[in-house]
Amino acid sequence: MKFRPLHDRVLIESLESEEKTAGGIIIPDTAKEKPQEGKVIAVGPGAKSEDGKAIPMDVEVGDRVLFGKWSGTEVKVDGKEYSIMKESDIMGVVGK
Repeated sequence: MKFRPLHDRVLIESLESEEKTAGGIIIPDTAKEKPQEGKVIAVGPGAKSEDGKAIPMDVEVGDRVLFGKWSGTEVKVDGKEYSIMKESDIMGVVGK
């Protein structure tokens, strides 16, 4: 993939939610909620402070992250759907 986010933006591939509930009920696509967990595919170089110094990113490519339900913008890159959002929209990294 030849896509590099700018500044403090992150490209995320959403991880699909479970298709069945714990009780075994199959959830149809129309009833599924938008995923809130994803894998970081690409990160920008980081934001710049007021004096021009780079602020390093806290997330790295490959991290599993949690983000807000309506965070980011959906984009298509190389025919695949991703979300692009600012690092501040990410709530946390799941495991390391």
